[in-house]
Amino acid sequence: MKPYPKLFSAIALICSFASCAGGEPEDKKQSGETSGITVSVNPAKTFQTIDHFGASDAWSCQFVGNWPDAKRNGIADLLFSSDTLASGQPKGIGLSLWRFNIGAGTAEQGDASGIKDEWRRAESFLNNDGTYNWNKQAGQVWFLNAAKERGVNEFLAFPNSPPVQFTINKKGYANNGKPNLIAENFGKFTDFIADVVAGVKVKTGITFNHISPVNEPQWDWSDGGQEGTPFYNNEIAGIVRSLSASLLKKNLPTHIDVAEAGQIDYLYSDFNKQGRGSQIAAFFTKSSADYVGNLPNVTQAISGHSYFTTSPYQSAAAKRREVASALHAAPGLKYWMSEYCILGDNEGEIKGGGKDLGINPTLYIAKVIHNDLANANASAWHWWIAISPYDYKDGLIYIDKNKTDGDYRASKMLWALGNYSRFIRPGAIRMDAEVSTGGTNLLVSSYKNKDNKLVTVMINQQEKPVEVNLKMAGQNLSNLKIYKTSSTTDLQRIPDVKGTSTITVDEKSILTVVADILD
Repeated sequence: MKPYPKLFSAIALICSFASCAGGEPEDKKQSGETSGITVSVNPAKTFQTIDHFGASDAWSCQFVGNWPDAKRNGIADLLFSSDTLASGQPKGIGLSLWRFNIGAGTAEQGDASGIKDEWRRAESFLNNDGTYNWNKQAGQVWFLNAAKERGVNEFLAFPNSPPVQFTINKKGYANNGKPNLIAENFGKFTDFIADVVAGVKVKTGITFNHISPVNEPQWDWSDGGQEGTPFYNNEIAGIVRSLSASLLKKNLPTHIDVAEAGQIDYLYSDFNKQGRGSQIAAFFTKSSADYVGNLPNVTQAISGHSYFTTSPYQSAAAKRREVASALHAAPGLKYWMSEYCILGDNEGEIKGGGKDLGINPTLYIAKVIHNDLANANASAWHWWIAISPYDYKDGLIYIDKNKTDGDYRASKMLWALGNYSRFIRPGAIRMDAEVSTGGTNLLVSSYKNKDNKLVTVMINQQEKPVEVNLKMAGQNLSNLKIYKTSSTTDLQRIPDVKGTSTITVDEKSILTVVADILD
């Protein structure tokens, strides 16, 4: 997670973009929108398979996981539940992956950690004498169990920094933008990670499916805003090789996720960080000195973060197509968008500062998700902090900054993610969705779940409704169920549409249509 106050400008890539499914609503052409738009799904033209939608427990869960049962369970239901209320509305957004932050021990250091905000410090399972205390990170462990109880079966663990016992400056953040771990301590760090995977398994019965050993290695992490350290690609490769051996030594099935790039430009270019960019080629090209794609427990996916690359839309779409193009150099390699919330000023379109529970940031988030899925072909999409105590557009759920008890409130951004995560399940395949002439202001993507249901998400950012006919080539659709997020609704079930009746996508709303596919 990049500290919020630091802003980075994206390189503007000017290009034309006419794909109906992936295009940007042209706000200045709203008056040209017509009714009777047709969305045609083509099952013969398919793209990526979806792995999961997720969010992170950093940093509030360390406290909220110890709140009274009614409140922490209410929050867990919103994040993880796939149940449906009597009204037909989903109880929660049904996340299919949960990210667990492995702390570096700055919480135990207190003020001496140099991290001023105690809500951004993190406990460590590791004691100073080299032993472990598996009762640490108790609030986070509670949420880990709560996710499992509600049907989540994919878990990813990530440290932002190695334990302070191993770092060069004995802090959880770096000095002068230099890597905070010497090569001689790579083995200690990766053995620690393997020990945590094994220890949490004993404690909870949960084995982490994935481990992401480095986070945003392009940033300096020298301001003490949170735990973090930069790394160069050759150092990341060394850590991954060491971690592979550490996991195999303990007979752990956990796979390694590489490499949480600070923004997506670093996946396909150096972008002003020599030795820290072009990470698709560095880690997954056989001729590269940093190649790790042949390790038996490295996931065949590259992960990156969508920060600072989401506006303007045409430039954002071009960057995502660059990611998709770069993946072709490593056949079979997938892309995971592994962290995002609204940061920066986004070319003046929307600012990260200031909590906003309304529809505007909600539509922006939906647009980012669409762009990542439809143009970068992302197989996974993960939000940053699931629970936020800050006056910032970073939370799916907002809470009082209270360690022992407090109030919570869902943001509409939660439900925007839910328009995707609740219905597009792991194993779903994205299919081509073409929007007819006159529908350039509508963002649409379609997915076929394993249970043979078609899920279509439509985003209408206009100030007026759009009438849509949904069709699937060569097949009929039936039993349509529709869920809407708007200024007045939160993933609300709306009346059924019979047969091929027209679907109304209200002004400034997100609509998810779930339909049975009839052979």
